[in-house]
Amino acid sequence: MDLVKDSWNFQAFWVDAMQSPPYLLLLLGDQAGICYSLDPITNYLLVTKFGSYEEAQIWLLEDEYEPLEGRLSSSEI
Repeated sequence: MDLVKDSWNFQAFWVDAMQSPPYLLLLLGDQAGICYSLDPITNYLLVTKFGSYEEAQIWLLEDEYEPLEGRLSSSEI
């Protein structure tokens, strides 16, 4: 399954600013509320799958990632 090209509900970027250069992860949420963290550097390979945005947020914050401003929904594109 190509998560980047398939149906998604929202996307958000998270950054680990403590690394040099800063490390980005793309978080995609689907219509069912499942979230996927993808690595843009490795052609969007799946890093981790989460049952909800809240689970993803907890994991990312524990790993010291910070959300970049806002989320982009598919309806805005």
